[in-house]
Parts: sequence; structure tokens; C-alpha cells
Amino acid sequence: MLDQILVPFTDLHLLLLIALGTLFGVVKGLLPGLSVTMAVTLLVSLTYTWDTIPAIVTMIAVFYGGVYGGARSSILINVPGSASSLAHTFDGYPLTKRGEAGVAIGITTIYAVIGGAIGLLCLALAAPFLGELALGFAARDYFLIMFLGLLLVGGLSEGSMAKAIFVAGIGVTLGMVGMDSLTGVERFTFGNLELKSGINYIACMLGLFGLSEVFVQLHNLGKVKADVIIGKILPPLIYLIKFLPLTIRTAIIGVVVGILPGAGGEISSLIAYDHAKKTVKNPTRPFGKGAYEGLVAPEVAVMSTNGGAMIPMLTLGIPGDAVTAVLIGAMTIHGLKPGPMLMVETPELFWVILGAALVSLIFIIVWGLSAISFFARVILIPKYILMPIIVFFTVIGSYGINNSVADVYWMIAFGVIGYLLKLYKFPTGPMVLGIILGPQMDVYLRRAIITEEGSIWGFVSSLFVHPISLILTLFVLFTLLSQTAFYKKMSKQLFQKFSKKSA
Repeated sequence: MLDQILVPFTDLHLLLLIALGTLFGVVKGLLPGLSVTMAVTLLVSLTYTWDTIPAIVTMIAVFYGGVYGGARSSILINVPGSASSLAHTFDGYPLTKRGEAGVAIGITTIYAVIGGAIGLLCLALAAPFLGELALGFAARDYFLIMFLGLLLVGGLSEGSMAKAIFVAGIGVTLGMVGMDSLTGVERFTFGNLELKSGINYIACMLGLFGLSEVFVQLHNLGKVKADVIIGKILPPLIYLIKFLPLTIRTAIIGVVVGILPGAGGEISSLIAYDHAKKTVKNPTRPFGKGAYEGLVAPEVAVMSTNGGAMIPMLTLGIPGDAVTAVLIGAMTIHGLKPGPMLMVETPELFWVILGAALVSLIFIIVWGLSAISFFARVILIPKYILMPIIVFFTVIGSYGINNSVADVYWMIAFGVIGYLLKLYKFPTGPMVLGIILGPQMDVYLRRAIITEEGSIWGFVSSLFVHPISLILTLFVLFTLLSQTAFYKKMSKQLFQKFSKKSA
């Protein structure tokens, strides 16, 4: 099938479509609130009359370019371009404030390609096996995964763990607002029709990270003088070797999370960032202060998640995330059958898609590094020009979610909340995480209990009976233990003793 992989490389028409699709995705990623899902959905209607291969190949290119582009605004202006680029703000924006915006974008570009390539390698080699493994996950397992993601608030908190848990709890509560997806009962709506559809996490994210940043900048106007230096673009070559173990570990995290339906890059990036914080003993700088490892881990995980998400999409017809759900619909519109029959009836398409993703990674390097000065110079725009632009895109982005003014009001409300949280040193990331994961945890928990005929004890005992559930439960318990002061004290003492013996 090697000749099919090379089709996107040799067909000039497809090559041009992939180049433009990747560029469109990257530009979209720079605009907060305009999700990759929205971009791919738009292409479904635009490419309806196209031939099958050009249409699917273009959507794959937008998919990869959009996921990569989301981190640019996170790094430059501390506003995530998508939910999956939330973790990039932790060390990306501090690097920008240190005058290393060019290096930050250079690192994410290089490791985006490496992570994406590893994800595609796993797609090519392990698609059938890993796809079948995902079928073994029950509702209780998905609940454990979501719960594990919520536990990462400890990794998102710069200071008090209690503050992070408090903010995450508020996020979970807000995520429950709206119609119950299982029973149709209204929750926390207080009779308001606008609240029946719930609070959209994109509006929340735009307010907490976009509008609140404008308020913070206005609050500090005249107090902090900007001194931005773009500096060099490419990091020292030695870092490619130094970060190799972390790259491999976080790529595996990304692929595994990508395989699980509904998980997505927002979870894999946070897990990878938390993993880096716990395993990297001597980071280039403290995490949260501009550590290169804090950019490498989420970038590799997010891009490798793409390959993982396409494994169940192409082998089982099960979407790994929202974008692959749209891609399944697009393939169905074009007369294809995503799932096991795809490999039987049109196996050549699988390899063409794989080749298109590889070409898209090449163009990510081309567009990412050639336009890096353009991206980085966004931060040189005067505040009186940049701040209104950010406000404009947060308003447009929040309105464009559902074409609803109510989402704009929510965005403004969360902007004020985010400003107050930052003013009093509360982390904002856990609130977004709670809003995203809370409803999913609720649904999977109740499905798991329903499976056990309503028995809470049956649900608890099932966590220790089934192998997959047992592994995840032990991982959750370990994560809880690892965030206690006792564990941190003991691990520090053991590390010091080991270091002395090694010396």
C-alpha cells in the first residue's frame, strides 16, 4: 500500500489542497473561539459536490493545521485558541513575557510534527489492535478517565491546592446547568429558557482567558512596561535529545487518550503536562515560569491524539473526538462506510488519509516556521490596538458558537469572574476543566450505576473486578495520593537518599 501513501505527495492537485487546508487550519487556530470542529463542519458543506478523496484530504489538512494553530494565541496573548491548547498557556505565555516568543513557537512547531508523526505511526501499525481495545471500555472506565482528568487540578494550581479544588467544584456545578441528557429534567435553570441548553464551555473559556486578560492588562496599565524581544526561533539542538524520553512518553499518552471516544486533546494535553511536572526532575526552568518541557509535553500529546482519534474512526466507525465525528459524517455523505468495512471495501483510502496527514505535518513546518515572525509580532501590537482586537474576537467567537447573544453575556460574565480569580490568585484553568468534564462524568457515572441495576455497591465492587477498571482505579488512587503533602515529603526524602547513594 506504499503507493497509496504517496498519492498526496505526487498529485499536485491534492498537494495544493493540503497546503491551503493546513494554512486555513493554522489561521483558524490563531482566532480564539473558532474551533477546529466548526472549520471542518464548514468544509463538509463546501466540499459536498467534490470528489471523495479531495474532500476528505482537505478536511484532514484543516484538522491537523487547526489543532497545531490553537497554541499560537495561547503562547502570544495567553488566550487559548481551543480547549486543547489550555495547557500551553502555563509555560508558553511566561516565555513570551521573557522575550522568548520565537523559541516558544519554534519548539511547539518542531514537537507538533514529531508528536503528529508518532501518532500516525501508531495509526499505521496498531490500528486494528488498539481499536478493539477501546471496545473493552465500559461506562465506569470512562467515568474513571474523566475523574482522573478532574484530579489534574492539582497540576494546574500554582499555589493552594484547596483553591484549585474550590474553583474546579464551581466549574462542575456550572457544567450541570441545563437539561439532563438522560432524563430531560431541568437542572439549575430556575425557569430560564436560555439556561436549558446549558453553559457552553467555549464561552466560558473565552471569558476566563480572553476577556479577563484584557481586564488584567487594563488593571496593570502603566504598572508593567512591556519589553518584548522575539529572539531566536529554533532552540538548541541538544534539547531534541534531552526531551526525547518525555516526547515518547507524552506521545503514548496522546495516542491512548485519542483512542477513547470523547476524551480528546484537552484531556491528553493536561495529563501530559501533569506527567511532565511529576517526572521531569531538572526542568529548564520551574514549571509555570517558562519551562520548555511545559510546552513540549502538551504539544506532543495533542498532536499524537489526532492519530489516536482516527484509529477508532477508521477501524470501528467510532469517533474519537468531535472532529472525527464530523469526519465520519463527511465520509458517510460521500458514500463511504467508516468502520471495519472501510478496510475491506476501500483499503486504499486509509493509506491516502495517512499520507495526507503526513503531508499536512510537512506544511505545518513550512507555514509554522516561515511565518513565525508574523505570529510572534502579534505581541508587539500596542495594547490600545491589541486589546480591542481580543475583545472583538471573544465576542464574535462566543456569538458564533450557537448564534446566540446569551453566549456573549456568559462570556462577559466569565470575563469578570476570571479577572476576580486572577486578582485574588485563584487558578482559572480548573473551572474550564470542571465545566468540560463535569457533565461527562455525571453521564458515565449514572450509566455505570444503571448497568449495575442501580446498586452503588455493585458499581464500587465492579471497579475492582474488571481488569481495565482495576488499573484505572489504582491509577486514580495513586494520583490522589501523589497530590498529598505526605507523599511529596516522602518522595522528596527518597529522591535525596537515592541521589546521595548514586553520588
